[in-house]
Amino acid sequence: MSKRWLQAAAVLGVAAVLMASSCSWRLGNPIPDGVPPPPGDPVPAVDIEADGRPADQLHEWAAERAPGMKMPVTALEAYAYAARVAEVVNPKCKLAWTTLAGIGQVESHHGTYRGATVAPNGDVTPPIRGVQLDGTAGNMHIPDTDGGVFDGDADLDRAMGPMQFIPETWKLYGVDANNDGEVDPDNIDDAALSAAGYLCWRGKDLSEPKGWMAALRAYNHSDSYARMVRDWATAYANGYSL
Repeated sequence: MSKRWLQAAAVLGVAAVLMASSCSWRLGNPIPDGVPPPPGDPVPAVDIEADGRPADQLHEWAAERAPGMKMPVTALEAYAYAARVAEVVNPKCKLAWTTLAGIGQVESHHGTYRGATVAPNGDVTPPIRGVQLDGTAGNMHIPDTDGGVFDGDADLDRAMGPMQFIPETWKLYGVDANNDGEVDPDNIDDAALSAAGYLCWRGKDLSEPKGWMAALRAYNHSDSYARMVRDWATAYANGYSL
């Protein structure tokens, strides 16, 4: 798993965004206060090469915290595990689980958008799909890149899964985090670890304001989006939900 994550994180020249919107943020602008958000409670050490679902090692840690944050335990396990892998595999990135949780909340309510549920193995059902990226309503126009294989739409791309990847980006950064042999954007383990690789590549050092904003801007070209993620991540760092 870690080898595949490293391969994905090393992909060069990727300019795709995961959830397209109107572009209002530029790094030359003042960085909002409170960036980066706090890292939250430390994540216990885990064996990232463990058999089975490695995120299960964090069940006790997550079960103690998830209720106060009003998120599925499985989702918090996925975010924490992804951050722990990033810490081990790419220690210069300094990605906190709170940032992944903030993104997961804004993108899909941690895989529960419109009544979806998160299974113990991380699978999110029914699949969560965004609108057609047809260039209207502030969205980018992204022609179909996968023949509908991932997003079910052979005309235009749609953002997919709990972390809302577009198919082209998923093909570059998608990884199998739960060792089930599938690289699945509708599995929150796979999606969270894939997002970690993408954020680390785009932001380099997410403990620095400029790096954190670069990563969030790559994820979604919107100042208001970055502020929402910051606010949710800050709440999670303090153990509660907004």
